[in-house]
Amino acid sequence: MTRPADGHTAAGAGAGVLAVLLASVLWGTTGTAATLAPQVGPLAIGAAAMGAGGLLQALLAGRRIVRDRAALAARWRTVLLGGAGVALYPLAFYTSMRLAGVAVGTVVSIGSAPLASALLERVADRRSLSRRWTAGAALGLTGTVLLCAAEAAGAGAGSGTGSAGRTVVGVALGLVAGATYAVYAWAAHRLIARGITSRAAMGAVFGLGGLTLVPVLLVTGAPLLASWTNAGVGLYMALVPMFTGYVLFGFGLARIPVSTATTLSLLEPAVAAVLAVLVVGEHLPALGWAGIVLVIACLGVLTTPSRPLRRPRAGRRTGPLPPEPAPVPVPSPGRGRRAPRGRS
Repeated sequence: MTRPADGHTAAGAGAGVLAVLLASVLWGTTGTAATLAPQVGPLAIGAAAMGAGGLLQALLAGRRIVRDRAALAARWRTVLLGGAGVALYPLAFYTSMRLAGVAVGTVVSIGSAPLASALLERVADRRSLSRRWTAGAALGLTGTVLLCAAEAAGAGAGSGTGSAGRTVVGVALGLVAGATYAVYAWAAHRLIARGITSRAAMGAVFGLGGLTLVPVLLVTGAPLLASWTNAGVGLYMALVPMFTGYVLFGFGLARIPVSTATTLSLLEPAVAAVLAVLVVGEHLPALGWAGIVLVIACLGVLTTPSRPLRRPRAGRRTGPLPPEPAPVPVPSPGRGRRAPRGRS
């Protein structure tokens, strides 16, 4: 039996929006953190971050997973699809950043996710998209394109993409990352909408993805143990952006649609670009800052509460009055039975 989502209330939707925005800020730090351990390959970084973070989510949600095990087993295809998305996303995402640069990889990966989410919701859930979402997505995607163009133009100076071929492959992997991000977000939201608690749904999906990433970590993760800095980066990625970020994201998915959540996550590339300038030392031209402004405008469009419809004032006629209901016949005391006498 499907339980109503908390997003059906304005307060629940507001809390969901705030949770996704906070998660996006945490995710925006991953690219900069990865640059602090250049000896660690992107597959190892991705497997450590999403693998360890996913297993930790599953561990802490163990009781709720056991309690909802029948519902999860009945929807095993959705769980399997979400787990596959979780496993593929970090491998594509971090490799994209390594090949195309931090800002470009993040922009393409996250910027393509709203369109993929909208397509999934349209096809699988037959969900119509509002004009507000369309306007917000247009602003956000335009901003991400400007960011991508700005970073690509300055790649030779600071981001170290190396060649046009590497950049093209990095952008292609970013599109794969965006699609897999939309897939596991949709799967988790689908489970939550079917009555499974947020913690159980996220724990099951991310736990399965984490288990899938364990062999990748065992094969590629030796550099993580080569120094305290590398180990610290891996630990930070697993605990802060991946574990804490996705707990917040799951909280938000229980309250707002997937298309809205993935569009709000467009804040991540803006945060990543700012940190790349302030911490890594990359140069962001004026075109890139214009893209950040558009991303912020997108968030403003999506997070500004709608104005409630005004009720017409009493005594002021705004249209034809509805017909008055027919009077209900009430038996009078003088007809039929006598009215009971009051006690003196």
